[in-house]
Amino acid sequence: MDKAVSTDKLTKRFGDFVATNEITFDVAQGEIFGFLGANGAGKTTAIRMLCGLLKPTSGSATIAGFDVYRQTEQIKQVIGYMSQRFSLYEDLTVRENIRFYGGIYGLPKTELRRKADEIIQTLELGTVADKLVASLPLGWKQRLAFSVALVHDPRIVFLDEPTGGVDPITRRQFWDMIYEAANRGTTIFVTTHYMDEAEYCNRVSIMVDGRIKALDTPAAMKQAFGVDSMDGVFQILARGTSTK
Repeated sequence: MDKAVSTDKLTKRFGDFVATNEITFDVAQGEIFGFLGANGAGKTTAIRMLCGLLKPTSGSATIAGFDVYRQTEQIKQVIGYMSQRFSLYEDLTVRENIRFYGGIYGLPKTELRRKADEIIQTLELGTVADKLVASLPLGWKQRLAFSVALVHDPRIVFLDEPTGGVDPITRRQFWDMIYEAANRGTTIFVTTHYMDEAEYCNRVSIMVDGRIKALDTPAAMKQAFGVDSMDGVFQILARGTSTK
């Protein structure tokens, strides 16, 4: 399968501290790939390197075939990004946020208007389209931020802790949007510390102290570790216990 993301011993050091330690993995085009771990495990550092925002110390990686050392500008054109804080400007309206981000990616004005109308209609935000984002409920902001990250039809979208702070029902509704994007061929790379969300991914990796300790499908991981939940897998890995 085509590789949307490929890394080999990707490492980032900050002085004597190793934030990510020789991580190696591939992500197929159209895959929902979960990048799991506790806070401080190195997930955000890794995603920033893959997005071209942070230069690795050593190792290699390509995103949609572009090199993370030499082709960061090309990478930024083919990816979308959504952070835990939703990457929205709260002093702009819903419509203005969509047009602002579409403009950053160079969409023509006619395409911007079409995209804005499409997103507003799909999210049923017509009554608040010209209201400030600051006035929206958290769940609406979350769905809007995801749609904005996809406004330029990227090949890969990176979601960094996208469901933090929202209730379980809203989280599940957000994952429905992720499935829809993946079904259209978009690769989803999602970091999270919610172990139950691993069940929604095609494959997951689990990071502990900067290293990838396991990488497989959720079902295969649970079978290998003899547990019935991904949280059980994580607890075993966090204690440093090997598989059966």
